[in-house]
Amino acid sequence: MRTGYVPGVYDMFHIGHLNILRNARLHCDRLIAGVVSDEMAERAKGRRPVVPLVERLEIVRAVRHVDEVVVETAPDKIEMWWQLRFDVIIKGDDWRGTPKGDALERAMSSVGVEVAYLPYTAHTSSSLLRRVLDDLPSTRVAHRA
Repeated sequence: MRTGYVPGVYDMFHIGHLNILRNARLHCDRLIAGVVSDEMAERAKGRRPVVPLVERLEIVRAVRHVDEVVVETAPDKIEMWWQLRFDVIIKGDDWRGTPKGDALERAMSSVGVEVAYLPYTAHTSSSLLRRVLDDLPSTRVAHRA
């Protein structure tokens, strides 16, 4: 049985998230989704997700293509591999050919894990949605503290 791992923040769940989870399943028999913790997301992106971790976990858990959902608390994907022992890690193709993608490929190949890239949905992203929300008048949007 081939196990796939698809990490992500999955903030403000949108069609890009659904696409990557749906298409990730084509690369494996069993799919584990790693939902990045609020703290790790803040370190990586400079801000906390809009949707709290417990809700993001529940949303991703409800997607039929996902067999298991875990909280990703380790920035090092090798650490996650030691915990989960997946055969393929799936990332958006915006990682391909970048320093972070190259580093991921080197690290994963050291333990025999394939890196599969799937098309990134460029027209919709949580960062883009967040920018739109930030541009709305503050009276229309309630911001979390």
